Amino acid sequence: MIRAIAAVLLGLVVALATMLLLQYLGMSLFPLPPGITLEGEQDLILLVESATTGQRLWVLMAWILASLTGGLVAARIGGRHRVAAALWVGGLIVAGVLLNAALLPHPAWMTVAGALLPVPLAWLAARLATPRGPRASP
Repeated sequence: MIRAIAAVLLGLVVALATMLLLQYLGMSLFPLPPGITLEGEQDLILLVESATTGQRLWVLMAWILASLTGGLVAARIGGRHRVAAALWVGGLIVAGVLLNAALLPHPAWMTVAGALLPVPLAWLAARLATPRGPRASP
């Protein structure tokens, strides 16, 4: 059980690092609009409201890839509980997306996709992390 908890925590750390890395890369690909300095909450709201579809898709991709990478790490470490560990990471990403959507004015399609996609991607990560037995030769 301790191993599964550690797997979820480490998976979450990897998921957050993936998200932050992609957000940082996104800031270089999509520079801040003039007049927005991100010094206050109002600037962040203006940034989200003025985001292009490409910027929004980038953020959605960051959420999804975070769930995939975090789920993969959690599943690799999770032992017998690999699927559960990966799904917990996906569920925590969904919780973060919903909290983010409650605080910032994201469009509905982005919130729905961000709430529906991380768990299946975490499950896929668990499947990818599951070792395959040797194939029987004919």
